[in-house]
Amino acid sequence: MDAMKYVETSGAPEAIGPYSQAIIAGGMVYCSGQIPFDPETMQQVSGGVEEQTEQVLRNLAAVLEAAGSSLSRVVKTTVFLKDMDDFAAMNAVYARHFGDHRPARAAVQAARLPRDVDVEIECIARL
Repeated sequence: MDAMKYVETSGAPEAIGPYSQAIIAGGMVYCSGQIPFDPETMQQVSGGVEEQTEQVLRNLAAVLEAAGSSLSRVVKTTVFLKDMDDFAAMNAVYARHFGDHRPARAAVQAARLPRDVDVEIECIARL
């Protein structure tokens, strides 16, 4: 049985609770949800859902890179939105980051997200 490996990088915000940025197990990377925090300041980036989605995807890319993977190896994402009316704006940024790669995805509106952000995204990727 493969041991789990914890992923930690300063390129993404440190975990703000009892969890890991990601776990590697069975040839897969399981990334915790990322919120739009600047990893250097640990503060939310300014702007709306577009700017927040940009930061979230930069954070996810940093975690994946630290794990030995990348956005191009993502097989599944889950997008949590504060307001589903922001879907089109989030989706435009998401599409730019993923390009022609189209992982499976769920998108849901959440009653409340950590630190009252507008968007959070988690993912699963292959190594």
